[in-house]
Parts: sequence; structure tokens; C-alpha cells
Amino acid sequence: MRTCPQEHIKRATDSNFISTLVKDICKTYEDGRGVNHIDGHNLPRETEILSIVNDLLDVVFPGYGGKETYSLNTIKFSIGEIIARVNIELYDQISRSFRYNCAMSNCDDCNTPEMAEKTVRRFLSALPEIRESMKMDVQAAFEGDPAAKNMDEIVLSYPGLKAITIQRLAHVLYHENVPLIPRMMSEYAHRLTGIDIHPGAHLGRAIFIDHGTGVVIGETAVIGDNVKIYQGVTLGALSFPKDACGKIIKGAKRHPTIEDNVTIYAGATILGDIVIGKGSIIGGNVWLTETVAQGSKITANPPDLTISQRSQTKGV
Repeated sequence: MRTCPQEHIKRATDSNFISTLVKDICKTYEDGRGVNHIDGHNLPRETEILSIVNDLLDVVFPGYGGKETYSLNTIKFSIGEIIARVNIELYDQISRSFRYNCAMSNCDDCNTPEMAEKTVRRFLSALPEIRESMKMDVQAAFEGDPAAKNMDEIVLSYPGLKAITIQRLAHVLYHENVPLIPRMMSEYAHRLTGIDIHPGAHLGRAIFIDHGTGVVIGETAVIGDNVKIYQGVTLGALSFPKDACGKIIKGAKRHPTIEDNVTIYAGATILGDIVIGKGSIIGGNVWLTETVAQGSKITANPPDLTISQRSQTKGV
């Protein structure tokens, strides 16, 4: 015998079941281990952070976002409107981050409004320099990729460029010691592009990440000028330095330094606080944990392949 729909609805809305379930869920909030943010300060809002990031991308690459058409005669008004909006919205989100940090640190004398105002101003003042860096990144992509037809194609469609742009923006906030927001920005770029660059990583100029999927660049990595990185490259940590109590030391240098004019081919893994000397070439699928001198060429032995001729079947 089939149960009528009304019976299913009655069971689904059983108040005893729902009440018991809610009670059980709430118990998981009370054990002191998190993970929840109850009775805490308002956190930065992801939707607003992402809206700010997209506004900033429109400042760095005006006319490519599809929001509106710009003219050199009126560009200052259009950009002025965006900057004014970002100034207000970013102040609110950074204030939330600083209030959160003060609460977590049990700090009673944090001047959050002043801290947020100064931070926003320093961040916005960095935009002209970021834009100049991005010009060089676009040029590096155009010169480094024979498939690139023009600059517009690179700005519109290259994931490496988008990931680098957002990282450069997040990097400024990271060095202003803004909690939460830089990681939210870099994770947004990761989600969009498949490229994971920590906001703490230092990027030089004219960086080109070709294809990019699976690239991971750690917090303390330093990358020089004119560096080219292919897909699947990891600039990671070999080990984590610990203090006398066995706890990981935060912020210690643990990722590679890549000097100028280095090329790193697909699938290479470079780990630890080592240096890849200027002008070096790191081949595909190389596993590297030692410093290499300038002008080095590091390759891995090719795998042993078994090649056989398939039999030809008549009529196929």
C-alpha cells in the first residue's frame, strides 16, 4: 500500500524530530572547540569582498569587465566613482577585520576606525604601482606565449594574469596586517583559476604563469623578475620549523626563492627555503630540495617506456 503525500509531509514536519535534531546540532556549538562564530564581532562579508575585488579589477584593467564602456575624456569620473565606492566599502570590511583581531587578542585599546582609515588609504595609494606591474605581466605573457594573438586576449582569458592581479592586491593588505581579507581574496582567485598563490608571497615584475592549473606558491616564496612558470608547479615547504614546545613557528621562511629570469616547467616541485639561481631552467616533473647556482639546468631522467606495435585487425 502506498503512503499518501499528506503522510510524507506530516512526517517531514514532525515537530518532535526537528526539535530533537536542533538540540543535537546546538550541542556541537557548546564544547568550546568551535567551529562557529557565535557571540563574536561581525566578520568580513565574502560577497562584499568579492564585489570590491571585481571593482578593483575594473580599475586595473578598465573596459575589460563589461560593466561599461570608458573614454579617455571621461575616465577620471568613472574611476573616481569606483574608487569612492571601494573606499567606503573596504573601510567597512577592514574595520570588521580589525575588530575581530582585537577581540581575538583581548586588546582593549585598538583604535579600529583610525587603523582602518590609514590602511585603506595606503592600499588605494598602491593601485598605480600595481597597475604598472600588471602592464609588465601582460607584456611578459604576450612575449612568452606564441599562441597569444594580442594583449586583449591575455587580459580577457589568461587565468595566470587574473590570479597574479588579485594576489598583488591581496599582498598589499597582507603587509598591512589586515586579518582574514587577503586570504579570502586569494582563495577567490584560486576558485576562479585553479592557481593558489598565498597573499604573503612576493612577486617581482613581468611574471608569466602559463596555463596555470594546479600551480601552488607558498606564503614565504620570493619570485624575481621575468620568471615563467608552467602548470602544476609547486613552490612549497619541505618542513615546518618548530619552537622548543614543538609548535610550528609562524612566518618563518620555508618556501623557495626564485631569482630573475628563471623558467620552471610543468609539474616541477621545489620545496624548502632554497634558492634557484638567476637564469636557471627547471625541467618538468623535477623534485628539487637543494639550492642551485645561477644558470643551472635541472632535468629529471625520462621514464622507462615500453613501446609496442599494435596488431592490425582486418576490417577495422
